[in-house]
Amino acid sequence: MSLRPRTRGTAAVALAVAGALSLAACGGSSTGAGKSDNGTGSKAVAQGGEDFAKAADRTAKMGTTAKAGQFPRTVEHAMGKTEIKAEPKRVVVLDVGELDNVASLGVKPVGYAPTEGNEDIPSYLKKTAGTPKNVGTINSLNLEAIANLHPDLILGSELRAAKLYPQLSKIAPTVFSIRPGFTWKENYLLNASALDRTDRAEANLAAYEKNVKQLGAEVKKAHGGKAPTVTMLRYMPDRIRLYAKASFIGTILDDAGIPRPENQQIQDLATEISPEKIDQADADWIFTGVYGDAKKTERSTAEGNPLWEKLGAVKTGQAKNVPDETWYLGLGVTAANSVVDDLRGYLAK
Repeated sequence: MSLRPRTRGTAAVALAVAGALSLAACGGSSTGAGKSDNGTGSKAVAQGGEDFAKAADRTAKMGTTAKAGQFPRTVEHAMGKTEIKAEPKRVVVLDVGELDNVASLGVKPVGYAPTEGNEDIPSYLKKTAGTPKNVGTINSLNLEAIANLHPDLILGSELRAAKLYPQLSKIAPTVFSIRPGFTWKENYLLNASALDRTDRAEANLAAYEKNVKQLGAEVKKAHGGKAPTVTMLRYMPDRIRLYAKASFIGTILDDAGIPRPENQQIQDLATEISPEKIDQADADWIFTGVYGDAKKTERSTAEGNPLWEKLGAVKTGQAKNVPDETWYLGLGVTAANSVVDDLRGYLAK
């Protein structure tokens, strides 16, 4: 089943996720509900409380049937239906995914809610996102600051701000996706439908698909027809995660056909491990991100463990640090293409 929102024309791509995925939290989340021991001492992490099939049914109904240039237009989204009377000029975005989305569509938002501890505009978006005003953080929105910007469209997600939707929708027409994270392609098309920029979004997604498929072919060619395994390791202030399939980075690796170690081939956001279980990160390549200050994480403890030096990727010099803001916090097509280019530099030479 496609998760493509209902938009004018036929979208160039659909989210390639099969099976029953739980609604796992995106890379930027700092909480982990729904944990369960997988028998190895690690915890599977999922969030959202809604299974993949139900999310697919809901997302398939989202978007608009309006033609290009047609306003008013009604957009169906996670919280209902919203009428947008004219082409939006003053847009407020409530997460980095929406910031990436609108910037890639040529829209410079007037307001932006960053992730806690990352209040600056992500460096990879500084050339395209303009200078939006801070309207609080994703988990602590400042409604007064949003209202003072006099927006004509607010873009966010049900997972992040469902409780504030009534207040936000009184300020301006508000369109919410179900959640950030592995549904990033569908969120992009939904945002584009509200902005009357569906054609541009579809073209950008088609270019990404071409880029990522080419990466997969190049990686296999560079490794004798078989792509190496990859671990996505992330250190956070209160946990260590091995990212799995139901994550932003997980969709990119799947799109490229780059395999994961068996313990990471799960339909969840990630598994959480202790420093003593760092051997569970074993793979041909390890790509490490750090959320916030590395000194406030358990990175030194984990990598000081004798088991770390025994990992295959460490022995071969194939354990690499990568930018957290694109690989793990990134939730849009610009970040996705940046990750593809980074992977090409490591795996396709």
